[in-house]
Amino acid sequence: MNYKTLGKTGEQLSAIGLGCMGMSFAYGQADEQESIRTLHKALDSGINFWDTADMYANGKNEELISKVLVPNRDKIFIATKFGFRFKNNEAGPSNSANTYFDGSPEWIKQAVDNSLQRLKIDTIDLYYAHRIDPNVPVEETVGAMAELVKAGKVRYLGLSEASAESIRKANAIHPIAALQSEYSLLTRDVEESILPVVRELGISLVPYSPLARGLFNNINEVQQLEDSDFRKSLPRYQEAYLENNKNLAKELNGLAASKDITGSQLALAWVLTQGDDIIPIPGTKRVKYLEQNIEAAAVTFTETEKNQIEEIIKKYPNTGPRYSEGSMKLVNN
Repeated sequence: MNYKTLGKTGEQLSAIGLGCMGMSFAYGQADEQESIRTLHKALDSGINFWDTADMYANGKNEELISKVLVPNRDKIFIATKFGFRFKNNEAGPSNSANTYFDGSPEWIKQAVDNSLQRLKIDTIDLYYAHRIDPNVPVEETVGAMAELVKAGKVRYLGLSEASAESIRKANAIHPIAALQSEYSLLTRDVEESILPVVRELGISLVPYSPLARGLFNNINEVQQLEDSDFRKSLPRYQEAYLENNKNLAKELNGLAASKDITGSQLALAWVLTQGDDIIPIPGTKRVKYLEQNIEAAAVTFTETEKNQIEEIIKKYPNTGPRYSEGSMKLVNN
């Protein structure tokens, strides 16, 4: 496994991290035994950068990770996030009417203690604001997060899905080590204004969903996804965009096959080639797919292949929004 430096921290993180959300939340039925095997496989493979959040199954994902994290604390750089809360304490997706966002200093103080208790550790390595609260100045949110660093509860701070303006304001209050945002072949919003700012400030970009939520593997099987799999509700899996994305996936999978790799491996390798300051966190709950992700780190592209990828993307522009209208209101604030 190759390693990259997190922002200006000097911390060496595996070039591919591990997104743990799907082990407990949003991607169908959970399988704790297979998830534990996947966590151990990640550890054995040198993947030391693990990502979770307090909202994933209302804390159950943090509790699951703790079973492997605690006995291997010195080998794992753990990141978690705060901000999404549930009415009546009933967990749901971010676009649920039952879900709301709270970036207030009061909630931050409670949220971090809750996460530390579930993870069973004394200090979180990287603590993200899961979104920017439109009702709370980002300076107040980050100011409260900075107090956690002083208290020794958190080592480094991060933001998720923040605008360039919010990133600058936040970094002026306390150094931001990482920006987590969706970035993939199909989601490239950050390239216009956000990526230049994080590079100017020495902040790492941590792409989530770098495999476009498994679209290249699942686009033809969308009807077979479990009802509890939130991808069934995403615009890219809906009729208005489904045909476009089936054709897009078919062509990209064809190009991948010519390199003897999968479409998802092509997608992850593409993200990895976008810069040494980019550390993607593909999510999986199965050893099989973790192994495929690890293999993708060795994939390279010729200039001709890079151009072919761009041409295929241009042929099928009607991919659809990455989230529902409600969820998009909390993006790029």
